[in-house]
Parts: sequence; C-alpha cells; structure tokens
Amino acid sequence: MSTARLNDRLAARQPLVLGLFRIVLGLLFTSEGAATVFGLLDRPASPVGEWPFWYAGVIELAAGALVLVGALTRGAAFLASGIMAFAYFTEHQKDGLFPLQNGGLAPALFCWGFLLLVFFGPGALSLAGRERRPGTVPGAPRRVRGRVS
Repeated sequence: MSTARLNDRLAARQPLVLGLFRIVLGLLFTSEGAATVFGLLDRPASPVGEWPFWYAGVIELAAGALVLVGALTRGAAFLASGIMAFAYFTEHQKDGLFPLQNGGLAPALFCWGFLLLVFFGPGALSLAGRERRPGTVPGAPRRVRGRVS
C-alpha cells in the first residue's frame, strides 16, 4: 500500500478517532471529578467548599461531562485545560520540574489533551455534530459565506 493511500485512509477516519479521544478523555476527567466530589473509586470526598480541591472537582465533573457528550466542547475543554495547568503549577511544580518527578503526569496530559480539543473541536459522535446538515462530515469545518468557521 502506498503512503498516499494510507494517508487518505487515515485522514478519512480522523473525525471518528478524534470523537473517540474526546469520549475517553471526558470519561476519565468526569471520573476524577466524581471521585473528588462524591468520594468514589476508593478516594475520600473533598469537603464541600474546600479550596481548591472541591471546586476543581466540580469543574472536572461538569467540564468532563460536557466534553464526554460533545456539548460546548471547546469552551469546556478550555476551562478543563486551564484548571489542569493551574493544578500542575500550584500543586506539582513545587516538587520538581518534570511531571515524572513531581507526580503531575495526569494534570499535564489532561491539560494538553483538552488543549487539543480546543483547537480541533469535538470530532464525530458528539451532540454538536447532530446539529449539522445531512451530508456533511462530522467534525469538519463549516463554510459560512465563503469562509471556513
């Protein structure tokens, strides 16, 4: 198989793979928030109103659920990326420069994964994709009066 054909086949599946990436990332982030807020998955619940952990848990739960279903994905992903950057620099960075040193691998990966969704959108299998006209490719940019939006 030629490289061009392989690239074409992979490119045709980008919206689907991006959608699956969004779903898995949203599910993992939602589970983090649920564990923090409700004390699930062998993690004690953070006391209501405790700064910053309880508030971060609520944001993780809400933003993760929005990303999971693909509603308001870019905004929710931007918020999620921001709180993960905040968590990394305030809670982990003081213990070392690199994520493997300071235990901040998960916040770093979440931060960059959500930033990817900010720029690339929800992909396929999203609630936002259901609003598109029939015959359009889910996750593809739309043309509005001659420009891409």
